Amino acid sequence: MTGLASAGSHHRGDLAARASLLLVAVIWGLNWPAGRAALQDLSPWALRVVSFGCAAAILMAVARWRGVSLHIESGRQRYHLAMAGLLSTGGFGILAAFAQLGTTTSRTAICAYTMPIWATLFARVALGERLDRWRGGALLLGMAGLGVLLWPLWGQDMPVGVLFALGSAVSWAAGTVWLKWAGIRGHPLAITAWQLAAGTVAVTIGFLIDGARIGQGLHLIPAIGLAYNTLIGSALAYLLWFQSVSRLPAAMAGLGTLLVPVVGVAASVLLLGERPSTSDIAGFTLIFIAALCALGSRPPRPAAAASSLPSPPASRSAS
Repeated sequence: MTGLASAGSHHRGDLAARASLLLVAVIWGLNWPAGRAALQDLSPWALRVVSFGCAAAILMAVARWRGVSLHIESGRQRYHLAMAGLLSTGGFGILAAFAQLGTTTSRTAICAYTMPIWATLFARVALGERLDRWRGGALLLGMAGLGVLLWPLWGQDMPVGVLFALGSAVSWAAGTVWLKWAGIRGHPLAITAWQLAAGTVAVTIGFLIDGARIGQGLHLIPAIGLAYNTLIGSALAYLLWFQSVSRLPAAMAGLGTLLVPVVGVAASVLLLGERPSTSDIAGFTLIFIAALCALGSRPPRPAAAASSLPSPPASRSAS
């Protein structure tokens, strides 16, 4: 009886973790139109200062409350963690925000989730990870998807937002590979909180140079978008994320994040009235399949404890 009770409890916990992961994907997907709403009255710099700064503070407070150590043991690891945060949080977040001002939100989400393709390339160079058939297929499909997506734009003036969106994906991938290369040791919650803190420092500098203000003339819809982006799309989503991935295999958690651009595109259509073109949808389909292939590849060796979980989409939530 005890064994049956234990199995039943484990099954319920697994179902709860899957439900939390699905909820995270929906929350992060809705974060794209929420961020676009906030950008009606806020500059990208102001949006990121508030959302990153508040999310970092909340995660650190929760870590303290749970008794999770925020300590990173050496100066070298702190440096590498800061660099990873600048790329995967600061770089991704600000480039994705500027992208939404220069092209549609749905197209931004599609381009941003080319990240696994760039990560595959960077991992080959920086980590020496071989291109097996899954990763090779991911690269081919991903490049084909980008080609389909961008081809109709070549005859026109290429929207600068598309370039920003691709830059955000490259920055996210570079930060993720940097984190794995550095082998940072620490609790994943602490690692993410410090990456958000590093991103906050970077965007605060940009905010001060830009000379923008926070809250000046902030109307109701942008204010709701900012509140959602900060409290739900960042802080709450991260807490649910860690609750889920602590109970689920890393591959399943990674697959769960692929729902984010699907929800993001659907939400952009329903909430923002966007109408993705045929090439957008076709390109997105190929890129989505490419990401599946990249996740289907087996890692060459077991990952360290600190990096065994998929890199939580700080953007992914920061949009």
